[in-house]
Amino acid sequence: MSKIWSSIVQFFSVQTLDSRIKPDLELIRRRRIFVISSKDEVGSSSPAVTVSRNPMISSNGPSPPLWSTWEFRIYYLAFIIVIPLMVKAALATSSESNPNYYKFSGLLSHGWILGCKIDNSDVQYKFFRSNFLLLVALILLQTVLKKIVVEFGKTSKISFDFACGLVFVCFMYGINSVKLLTHAFIFFTLVHSLKRKRLTAAFAIWSYGIFALFINQRIKSFPFNNIAIILSPMDQWYKGIVPRWELFFNFTLLRLLSYSMDFLERWDEQLSPPPSIDYEGRQPEFRKSSSGSALQTIYESGKNGVLEEKERLVAKHHIQEYNFVNFIAYITYAPLFLVGPIITYNDYLYQSKNKLPSLTKKNTSLYALKVLLSLLLMEIILHCIYVGAIARTKAWSNDTPLQLAMIALFNLNIMYFKLLIPWRLFRLWAMIDGVDAPENMLRCVNNNYSTLGFWRAWHTSFNKWVIRYIYIPFGGSNNKILTSFAVFSFVTIWHDIELRLLFWGWLTVFLLLVESFVTKCFTKYRFKNWYRFFCGIGAVINICMMMVVNLYGFFLGAEGTKLLLKSIFGNSTGLVFGIMGTVCLYIAVQIMFEIREEEKRQGINLKC
Repeated sequence: MSKIWSSIVQFFSVQTLDSRIKPDLELIRRRRIFVISSKDEVGSSSPAVTVSRNPMISSNGPSPPLWSTWEFRIYYLAFIIVIPLMVKAALATSSESNPNYYKFSGLLSHGWILGCKIDNSDVQYKFFRSNFLLLVALILLQTVLKKIVVEFGKTSKISFDFACGLVFVCFMYGINSVKLLTHAFIFFTLVHSLKRKRLTAAFAIWSYGIFALFINQRIKSFPFNNIAIILSPMDQWYKGIVPRWELFFNFTLLRLLSYSMDFLERWDEQLSPPPSIDYEGRQPEFRKSSSGSALQTIYESGKNGVLEEKERLVAKHHIQEYNFVNFIAYITYAPLFLVGPIITYNDYLYQSKNKLPSLTKKNTSLYALKVLLSLLLMEIILHCIYVGAIARTKAWSNDTPLQLAMIALFNLNIMYFKLLIPWRLFRLWAMIDGVDAPENMLRCVNNNYSTLGFWRAWHTSFNKWVIRYIYIPFGGSNNKILTSFAVFSFVTIWHDIELRLLFWGWLTVFLLLVESFVTKCFTKYRFKNWYRFFCGIGAVINICMMMVVNLYGFFLGAEGTKLLLKSIFGNSTGLVFGIMGTVCLYIAVQIMFEIREEEKRQGINLKC
């Protein structure tokens, strides 16, 4: 039984989710030293010695496991009782016997699970679900073709990606691919024309990138006839599987900016004399490759040339590698083209020539199983719990506070799954193709209590992109207020040009700043026995605020959110539910804390 349980725990671990995550041996060593010193200070060898438990930040020392304590046994009992009640309440909101059923039943379709109907009212996920089999066919076709062409046709991977990418974009966007490629050509021209003036070039490409988001809203259905009469036949041409190409351009924009910034950085570096070898600091040495077409980065570290992720971001490719063919191959790379995950140009270029050790058959197979399980779970939820349709029609009158809370919670979970599944499917495609992109969802949406941690774990590849190209250039932690507003202003505009989302971004910044301030003020008490419980209270407040902000930003808007909150807490029954709900959240938070502490015992600190 213990082996089965260990296998289950291992399957759901972050290392199985993203095999590039490895234990930090230095962290393990420092924790062992801390345990020994802590025992010496209290003059005891008991394992129950009091040590730091700081769940809000990375603590200096380890903590003894709490899984077998009486405190946590009570928590397990609460889970056994409460979780079924939550599911029962969610099912009750969607039942045909619910008085509000007639209000949202029109949004339901015929399903395939046990004769149940399905809530297919979300436009984005409906599009993905309708084209799922086509995507699977494309994955198989591209994989087989690339293997044949590269292995037997003696063609480089990037050359195949270039040709395949252009065909894939034309298939997806049809004639609208002309608009996307026009943006790409302008980016390439701007950055290469202004390369000798790095700041000017950076300002130009960022300005044009933001301008492109606005202009796309105007030209998305702009007829070619308005440009020139001779182009009028193009308005009748094939529009592609994705007629609304501008919705997916945002991801292409990230790649356009990544290529441009990486090229400017590399151009600027080549003007400086190359650094000499420093065996202590592991500075790179540049040597001519056997082909003479590229320069290789050599590390004197016994790693056989395999670079870690942070090293790949700044890999010293030859300036000739930033050519137009590689540029198009990168921005149109089929497995990650539509919605990512995002990898930088330098990383893509490195992985196109070097297979990472994390890409084993076992890791890829386990990840494929995770994708299938996620798909199945999403289908079960959509067939049984119709909270999406309920939220769209606001069909919740006379529902109990618990039922209303489940409408909110399951809507957030559906939002999580509708993003998770495409990201994981396309990442799986890239893994099969030999490219290991970052895992976008490191934590389940229900396993978050920190605003900062939530931001790091949700759309992780975008977070890494933002850190490299916005957060660090703006000063990083040395200028937290400016960088936070710069980051979330761009994130908001990038998501959608809408005032409500701009307010969502600023509210998120406010929560981040408050969390950082409170954490900084109370860190000095981290060795107190009450600190973990105090952090739990703060985390519960954080979770409630994050739920409200995200419901406002992505689902209900201001009026809908106020109406929902008033329906839940507008009477004495609601207030009692609020107290009970807070206790349940507190219990959940303590489990979240311990999950992260267990990871730290294994030498893993994701900081989220």
